[in-house]
Amino acid sequence: MALTKEAKAKLVKKYGKNENDSGATEVQIAILTEEINELTEHLKIHIHDYHSKRGLLKKVGKRRSLLDYLKKNDIVSYRKLIQELNIRK
Repeated sequence: MALTKEAKAKLVKKYGKNENDSGATEVQIAILTEEINELTEHLKIHIHDYHSKRGLLKKVGKRRSLLDYLKKNDIVSYRKLIQELNIRK
């Protein structure tokens, strides 16, 4: 269920300022988006997995908070990120 180290490193390299910049808002949003996509696919098969559904909702809420923060502080980066990750506004 969780992302592999390689997948996370790839996202950090793509969205971070360097390969060790895992705390950047853009990186956190990208990682949460990948985890959300994986959980969504899991829940399509396992409809009654309520524990995973709760985890999915928590991740979506966390991503929403980070997106609001990014929108407030750097609107250009926000627009670019939602375009690249195919996130609805």
